Amino acid sequence: MKKDDCQISGILSRRKALALFKTVGAAILVVGCIPIKSRSTQVKSSVAVPASSSSNGTLPACVVTPQQTEGPYFVDEKLNRSDIRSDPGDGLVKDGVPLQLTLRVSQIGNTGCTPRANAIVDIWHCDALGVYSDVTDPGFSTVGKKFLRGYQVTDANGTVQFTTNYPGWYQGRTVHIHFKVRTDAASAQSYEFTSQLYFDDSITDQVHTQTPYVSKGQRNLKNAGDGIFQDGGEQMLLKLTKTNLGYAATFDIGLQMA
Repeated sequence: MKKDDCQISGILSRRKALALFKTVGAAILVVGCIPIKSRSTQVKSSVAVPASSSSNGTLPACVVTPQQTEGPYFVDEKLNRSDIRSDPGDGLVKDGVPLQLTLRVSQIGNTGCTPRANAIVDIWHCDALGVYSDVTDPGFSTVGKKFLRGYQVTDANGTVQFTTNYPGWYQGRTVHIHFKVRTDAASAQSYEFTSQLYFDDSITDQVHTQTPYVSKGQRNLKNAGDGIFQDGGEQMLLKLTKTNLGYAATFDIGLQMA
């Protein structure tokens, strides 16, 4: 797969950004890198820590998210749904360990960040056996199927929620989820931002010992060996919480659209 990501230069981890924020106090810290263009999108990867940070020392959702390649498997299905596990054609639900995913989208400005309402957020990923829906691939053809795809529109707090499954793996990639954020779709000033979410290798190893993942066999690539992960993937790791049924995670997406 061709890498087409932003070449991150000087991007800080959330932990480092928090440490620097404690040092600089109310000042705004910005670290930039090369601007990225993705279709109608122009986004700069940076870190912005506003003076309005919470008093308890928690890093706000004002870390700009690194952009990464869309990859070959995005299909604009226009499926407005929260639970993306089923195929709408036949109602069959994909097997896998359940994952509750909450994404919070913020827009970063000169004075801080604000929730971005009415943004369209798509997610898509492979099933437990490494298969994507509605595509033709050398190893499979699933044209007409629409499992593990869908979008939600952010609420007043910039939040969307999805019910899905923990992804499987396929040749050449570590385990990941794709997402795309689009704003002001009817406007000439619309923006589009695309990136990927990743998982801790040790948790993936545990999940993939279970049915149906185990029938795929042992994966041959982990995070450190994935060239796309190496370009900002550490910032895109989901912090998973164990639930009664599977896992849950919340992730903040910071957009700098100027």
